[in-house]
Amino acid sequence: MSTAEHPSSDAHLGDDADVRFEVLIGRLEEVVRRLESGDQSLEASLEDFESGMQLVAKASTILDAADSRVEKLLADRDGELTEAPLYGAA
Repeated sequence: MSTAEHPSSDAHLGDDADVRFEVLIGRLEEVVRRLESGDQSLEASLEDFESGMQLVAKASTILDAADSRVEKLLADRDGELTEAPLYGAA
């Protein structure tokens, strides 16, 4: 089992540079569950909050990269972007 699939700790996200978006979202959902439970100490909650913010930043970076790829794919020969529905629906 890889650390990307089953993280031992969200605090070591810097070691997982190529984590998939879905894995990040799963980690973030787990952090949110712990925070919403209210069963943690203040210190543990602060650590989870910091970890969650790191997860959000990494996920945002991945989404930005995906957005750039989509824009490049939609650019016409003149370099102008053409608006098109993501899944072909109008």
